[in-house]
Amino acid sequence: MKVTAAGTKRVSMAALICTKAGRRPRLIYRVHLDRGPAKGRRKGFTETDYARLLDAAHQQLGGPIVLVWDNLNTHVSHTMRELIAARLWLTVYQLPPYAPEFNPVEGVWSHLKRSLANLTKHNLDQLTALVKTRLKRMQYRPHLIEGLIAKTGLDLQPP
Repeated sequence: MKVTAAGTKRVSMAALICTKAGRRPRLIYRVHLDRGPAKGRRKGFTETDYARLLDAAHQQLGGPIVLVWDNLNTHVSHTMRELIAARLWLTVYQLPPYAPEFNPVEGVWSHLKRSLANLTKHNLDQLTALVKTRLKRMQYRPHLIEGLIAKTGLDLQPP
């Protein structure tokens, strides 16, 4: 997301859409604020940030997690594989390369971007607050989340 006169600052987001038979789907997210260049530091989410998101989801959901995610370099790195292996409650499947249509979280980002269209934010804090507000609204719209899952055409119910 661009912010007027923002330079190299950015707001990064990561999200999980969680389903469980007989329960409403949930959206769990984290927002990362990058206020500018720092030598040797990743601008967006690191493997540790993703691991913290997964740990928070595990704590909130209270059970094992089967994670299906895309092939972002951070998701498939050696460090991430080690972090996954250390979590016995986590099973991971990778989506095929270049298959965003199977990832319901892509719909979250599309919906979020459309809701931010034509809004000008003058600083990173304003944009971050707005992003968090919009994501929180999505959390309380289970039919929206169900629609994003349905759009993938995937059957996420256990056999």
